[in-house]
This record gives sequence, structure tokens and C-alpha cells, in this order.
Amino acid sequence: MTAIEHSRLIFRTMTPSDIPVIAQIEHEAFTCPWTQEAFMNELTNNHFARYMVMEYDGDVIGYGGMWTIMDEAHVTNIAVRAGYRGQGLGKKLMTELQRTAVFFGAARMTLEVRVSNEIAQRLYRKLGFEPAGIRPGYYSDNQEDALIMWAELSALEGGERA
Repeated sequence: MTAIEHSRLIFRTMTPSDIPVIAQIEHEAFTCPWTQEAFMNELTNNHFARYMVMEYDGDVIGYGGMWTIMDEAHVTNIAVRAGYRGQGLGKKLMTELQRTAVFFGAARMTLEVRVSNEIAQRLYRKLGFEPAGIRPGYYSDNQEDALIMWAELSALEGGERA
């Protein structure tokens, strides 16, 4: 694991040139990764889509995406490179997504997470997300259920939970 100095992180909008490294991170993080074509479609054809990357010393080490529709934001995906996990970077990335969602007018944010992914659920709870239901058989690789979680973004104060 590479130790990170959080003050040197840069968050910026994802561009098509980022897609090859994003695809690598997808393969590290997920059993059913999105394709490069899926990301290209999001960046070029989906006007609700907002995707960002997290850089450290010029390298993309994480990314997150969401759709902002009316006053709601729906997180589509978020991942940190395998060698950088366990350092609070997922929290930094989610906090930046929440700030961005507020900037685009969202008052609430939702996401789905595997019912077995307790680490992610713990992170989301720290950021104000609460369970709101189950999507049965949501994940196509093993038919695992998804826990639906929601957070009120109006409770954000300077980007961190009050």
C-alpha cells in the first residue's frame, strides 16, 4: 500500500483519455466491471452524468460517478485503486461527490451497495446514508441483493457531515 498525503489529492472531471485507467480500476474493484464503451457513453451521451477522478502525483487512483436528476443524485460507481485502499480515500471521494451533487442542485443522494459489502456500508453510514430498502437479485454476477441507501445533502456543512 502506498501512503498518501491527502493534501496532495486533486479532484477533477473525468475525460475520455482517463477511460483506460478507469477500466483497470473497475477490473480491480468489481466482479462485473463496466466496459470502456459504457464509460465513453456516460461521458458523451448522458447529460445527467457527472464523473470525476481522484489524482495523486499525476496518477488516477480513484473515480466516482453519479447522475444528477432534478434534486436527486444517484451514485453509479465509485472505486479506489487496490494499492491505495484503507487510507480514507473512499471517504474523500464520496465527500467530493456529495459536494458536486449539491453544486448541481441535489438535495438527496442515493446508491445501491451489495448487502455483503459491510465495509462500504459502514463508510456510507458515516457520510449520512441510511438504509431505505432492498433490490432483490440486483447484481447479475451472483444475483445478490442490493441495499438501497439515501442521504440528505442539506445536512452537509462545508462538505463534511455536521
